Amino acid sequence: MDYKTGEILAFNKPLTWTSFALVNKVRYLLCRHLEQKRLKVGHAGTLDPLATGVLIICTGKATKQIDVLQAKTKEYEATLQLGSTTPSFDLETPVDATYPTKHITRELIDTALRQFVGRIEQVPPTYSACKVNGHRAYDLARKGQDVELKPKVLVIDKLDVLDFNPEAMTLDIRVTCSKGTYIRALARDIGQALSSGAHLIRLCRTRVGDYTLDDCVEIDDFPAWLTDHPQTENKEIT
Repeated sequence: MDYKTGEILAFNKPLTWTSFALVNKVRYLLCRHLEQKRLKVGHAGTLDPLATGVLIICTGKATKQIDVLQAKTKEYEATLQLGSTTPSFDLETPVDATYPTKHITRELIDTALRQFVGRIEQVPPTYSACKVNGHRAYDLARKGQDVELKPKVLVIDKLDVLDFNPEAMTLDIRVTCSKGTYIRALARDIGQALSSGAHLIRLCRTRVGDYTLDDCVEIDDFPAWLTDHPQTENKEIT
């Protein structure tokens, strides 16, 4: 491994951590391991604090590949709570409305999900990193300001039902999609398509390109992992 010249590493982002916090921790551990003060480190695709899963982190000149890695197909597994919504479309904010669910069946779910496969338009969540007049949408939303975001074109390659619990009204799905897909917004839209409401209660990114959870390092294991994968020199990164 040549962390100084550049490496691509996969981590399983812990729950409640921001992607930026994980990058900072990796940078700190690498700098301590390499006994140097500075090292260029960046991530390829933000994960929400309440999401877990594959986060690609690049070091050194490998950060030049971030745009390419961000464009790779991604896969997520998510659990939706049907019948209620939150302003953030996940558990960051409390439930703000409830809706009927007695009419929701597996057949209705299968029919509703078909409309989200392929090339679609999606309005990003208000609680997102999208910029509005130079400000992050989530900063404006948390200040109580109205935020209007324009729809974006994206591609959902596959949308599969993993489980549906009619008693708890929870829906587990697997989503294979393009860059820029907000699974929280998909949850919102699925709820509306079911003539009800929905929000995320669990989200895990299981794949980015060829990197899966099996390829990921846990941050708590990273110091020992570095010992097993020492720094070598003279690696060429273009």
